[in-house]
Amino acid sequence: MAIRVVKRDGTVVPIDVYKIKKVISFACEHTDCDPLELEMDAHVQFRNDITTEEIQKMVIQTAVEKISLEEPEWQFVAARLLLYDVYKKVCLYRDIQKKPYTDFYTFIVSATKQGLYSDTILERYTKKEIEELSTYIKPERDLLFTFVGIKTLSDRYLIRNGNKEILELPQESFMGIAMFLASKEKDKLNWVKKFYDVISKFEVIPATPTLSNSRKPLSQLSSCFVGTVDDSLDSIFDFISTFAQLSKYGGGVGADLSRIRAQGSEIRGFKNVAGGVVPWIRILNDTAVAVDQLGIRKGALSLTLNVYHSDIFDFLNLKTNNGDDRRKAHDIFPAVGMPDNFMRAVKERAEYYLFDPYIVRKYLGFEISDYYGEEFEKRYDQVVLDDRIAKIKVTAMSIMKMILKSTFETGLPFIFYRDTANKCNPNKHCGVVRSTNLCVEIIQNMSAPQFKGTESTGDYDFSIKKKAGDLVVCNLSSLNLMKVNSDEDIERVVPIQVRMLDNVIDLNFYPVKEAELTNKKYRAIAVGTMSYHALLATKGISWESQEHLDYVDKLYEKISYTTIEASTKLSVEKGKYSMFEGSDWQKGDFFGGRDLGNNQDWDGLKEKVAKDGLRNGYLLAIAPTGSISLIAGATAGIDPIFSKIERTEKVNGVIISAVPELNDATYWLYKEAHKIDQNWIVKAAAKRQKWIDQSQSLNFFVTSEAKAKDLLSYYMNAWESGCKTVYYMRSKAVEFEECESCT
Repeated sequence: MAIRVVKRDGTVVPIDVYKIKKVISFACEHTDCDPLELEMDAHVQFRNDITTEEIQKMVIQTAVEKISLEEPEWQFVAARLLLYDVYKKVCLYRDIQKKPYTDFYTFIVSATKQGLYSDTILERYTKKEIEELSTYIKPERDLLFTFVGIKTLSDRYLIRNGNKEILELPQESFMGIAMFLASKEKDKLNWVKKFYDVISKFEVIPATPTLSNSRKPLSQLSSCFVGTVDDSLDSIFDFISTFAQLSKYGGGVGADLSRIRAQGSEIRGFKNVAGGVVPWIRILNDTAVAVDQLGIRKGALSLTLNVYHSDIFDFLNLKTNNGDDRRKAHDIFPAVGMPDNFMRAVKERAEYYLFDPYIVRKYLGFEISDYYGEEFEKRYDQVVLDDRIAKIKVTAMSIMKMILKSTFETGLPFIFYRDTANKCNPNKHCGVVRSTNLCVEIIQNMSAPQFKGTESTGDYDFSIKKKAGDLVVCNLSSLNLMKVNSDEDIERVVPIQVRMLDNVIDLNFYPVKEAELTNKKYRAIAVGTMSYHALLATKGISWESQEHLDYVDKLYEKISYTTIEASTKLSVEKGKYSMFEGSDWQKGDFFGGRDLGNNQDWDGLKEKVAKDGLRNGYLLAIAPTGSISLIAGATAGIDPIFSKIERTEKVNGVIISAVPELNDATYWLYKEAHKIDQNWIVKAAAKRQKWIDQSQSLNFFVTSEAKAKDLLSYYMNAWESGCKTVYYMRSKAVEFEECESCT
């Protein structure tokens, strides 16, 4: 008697071994992998009433475990087997007997009725238009996925119902995203097709919130938000409330605390009573834990304190395990703002002064964090010479040693070179960059809201008068350098990417009004890149070489030029951002004072921008791209690889992935991050930074053998080379948790 198997719909049928062979054969097509080898190695233990899903899982896991340095193509075999599984589930849960990708309009109507799809799609597209777009879907692009790519997309991004049953196919999700992002365009169908093409071919991947929430009812599309806290209860508790709202809807948050008075400061003339920044940080830490990101993970918050603040030593001890636990905050991500005069003091082994910003305001009448560069140093010297202001004299190296110790043990704090960031800020005419976001690539103007008391509006009604500050919003997407690196492809793809990001601003759901006001004021976007190391390897370029530096210098010049050009063309069509007049863009200062190279017509572009304006006040920033690079089968961000083969143990099996295009030619060019001389990472960052108006998620990679002098040299070299920020110091012994929104 034939063995019985239980199909996904519950029916029991005799086993069909030929069908299993057919699926395996399909999965191995156009690869070097032998289907017979997979059949033999699967060792499926057939028994009566085994489910077809169990058989499929065993075969998939066998294919995954066969991924190796010698045979990386098994990751595509495993991907196709998993795709087959996804197709079967979707057809079952959508109660259709047709082949996949044949009922797109019906699916949208059904998903909208269930509250899984935004009403926007059916409101702005006719049935005829949707049916036309359904014929444009390219199911064969599903074959571009690696196993980790399709698993990441299906587990975390495709739409599911309340029972966690998967309802959406991969190319349907990409088309839905494209339709949502093009929904306000005049020539909608044309732009939908262009958006769909660059996403589905993995040429551009939007950041996680955009990829996840475009097409859904709650369209929170932005990755991070960055604010400033003033030295008042109104401002502090307003920010706590703002952070809670942003975190509730999945946004990572950064903030500057450098205005808050130090521990032991005055309050209303009473001396030695202020608790300093730590008590407020603890409240924010608890808020991060209490208000999680859509029930998935605790809130993510990076807090910046300038290095001259009297509380800097307590701040650097927040995440250590020794000392009073009442002055700890283990769930926040600390960042230190470093002005040039501190870095020079470290270099010269000189003394440095710490002081209370409130006392500076009291006696000298200015907020020192409002200034940068020469003006900051003039006021810093004024503070040092004023005997009325209490100061703590330390060696700059004593602070730096504490920072180095912390980064080696925990990877933190992040570093923000505030003078460099502000000097290069194209919108310095209307604001100051006070800190950065959770992944340190966003460098934009920010300011605290101002509170002007309350006003009675009735017997029992009143309103709080508040003037909004600049609450930065980061709108990210990443160019896949493996797919887009020639001049022709950059010129074709980047303008589409810029338009997509600009549309995010108008389609976004904003948890707080200030975020919307700031986003529409500057219309800031962040064109980033990923698959950097894969590009070098496939081009035959060694990381530690002058060829690398020369190549990326020209590459990022082209990306920068094309991005600016695309934004100025969009300005002609849709209007320039509101703060353009007086900006470095308008005055041409952004194009001066740097070696712009001879590869692009910068003088011509300078004239175009001055004449036609820019649609977006900030344009380029490189994020970490953790999960979205997995989807695209790319290497993450600008980082060198951790390992040629990544192996992760999960509850339901092992996940193995290989770096892109791993073969005899690329093997030796994929040098692991911890084996690379980190000074070459700095050199490459400096070449890129010249072309980026914001910053980049720049990591360092060390082993347990790293010496303190080496760690110091990396940070000093980054500052001297014009980098604006440093993200993690990644030690092999320390695990890191990235901002999920950005990655």
